[in-house]
Amino acid sequence: MATKKDAPATPAGEKKSKKTLVILVVLILVLLGAAGGGWFYWQKMRSGSEGGAAADAKKKKKDSVPVYSTLEAFTVNLQSEEHQLLQAVVVLHLSSKEEEDRLKLHMPLVRNRILLLLSSKKPEEITTVEGKKKLAQEVMEQVKIPLVSNDSPLEVRDVFFTQFIIQ
Repeated sequence: MATKKDAPATPAGEKKSKKTLVILVVLILVLLGAAGGGWFYWQKMRSGSEGGAAADAKKKKKDSVPVYSTLEAFTVNLQSEEHQLLQAVVVLHLSSKEEEDRLKLHMPLVRNRILLLLSSKKPEEITTVEGKKKLAQEVMEQVKIPLVSNDSPLEVRDVFFTQFIIQ
């Protein structure tokens, strides 16, 4: 009788053993799937951050390309009794091509502001290097005034004179 009790116990033990084996295999597959998914996500995020760094580098390279806009020559009467003239060519160093497009759109207004500023000067104020630097700063301030109401100012980095003649 003992053998009869052992015989039925073996198939039940095999069923329990198979059940445990199936659960173990499913658990291993779930863990492998989770690990694979985690690895895939990590790789995607890593390549995305490198892509972001590459995009930032491209943007910096784009921003590092200088954008200069040369304005037509200005010829103005200076404030002097001898009726002296100033002939100057102004170059604006802008922050981007978009700013250059905005400048071109409002060029008559910008030229008018600079013309009025230049014609208000006396020859002795602008003959020295310090006077020219101060004038360049004043030109920058005039150009940075918003061109239309509720608009942001032009992003001008610097102002240069490529021609400056007082006669």
